Amino acid sequence: MNTIIIDDEKRARVTLQLLLKEYCPNITIVADCENLPEGIKAIRKHKPTIVFLDIEMPGHSGLELLDFFDENEIDFSIIFTTAYNQYAIQAFKFSAIDYLLKPINPTQLVEAIKRLEKNIQKIENLQALKENILKENITKIAVPSGSSLIFIDTTKISYIKGEGAYSEVFCNNGTKHLVSRNLKNFEDILCVDNRFLRVHKSYIVNLEQVVSFNKSDGGSLTLEDKNQIPVSPEKSQILLEKIKIIKR
Repeated sequence: MNTIIIDDEKRARVTLQLLLKEYCPNITIVADCENLPEGIKAIRKHKPTIVFLDIEMPGHSGLELLDFFDENEIDFSIIFTTAYNQYAIQAFKFSAIDYLLKPINPTQLVEAIKRLEKNIQKIENLQALKENILKENITKIAVPSGSSLIFIDTTKISYIKGEGAYSEVFCNNGTKHLVSRNLKNFEDILCVDNRFLRVHKSYIVNLEQVVSFNKSDGGSLTLEDKNQIPVSPEKSQILLEKIKIIKR
């Protein structure tokens, strides 16, 4: 598989080249570029299978890559190399985009290559990542749905119900969205916010929508939209502490 490395730090490019040569002999490095414009030219010229892309670069962020290609031109997979904070990492997970934290671990590099060999990266996943990672506050999330993106105002989310590999997002205006992400993905990106809590193996709730908590029969929540949400016994105390914070 042909690959291109785009990173403004020469040491990072050299290190990744050495790791690929030692641990991924099936990878051929066809170009390494120190900025996004050079990388775009190299992608158009070499038609790589994989692009290793740094995000924080002078002039252009790696997230701007999509701005230079039409959807039908994205026939390569991207592995982001990043030193981003924990919130941004949750955005990567939620968008189903692979990433490697610097300094790059050889085992994680090999695993990322194996995952790409099995999975086809979708353009809407990249778009969702760009939308989510640029937001300092979790006021909206961009979720892939079919061949499009749905933008959901998190303040309007009432609860999320997990159904295997899919989740249903229920909003307080009566709308709901079926999203091809499991509940753990939503937990990772939303539950860093005190407003949201996974109260059950199948449910995440916006605590601002809670009207009452019934401790009988294992525990349940009543929401403003009258829906009843079950609460796992081990989540009861955490729930009460979270509600105190939200209601202050």
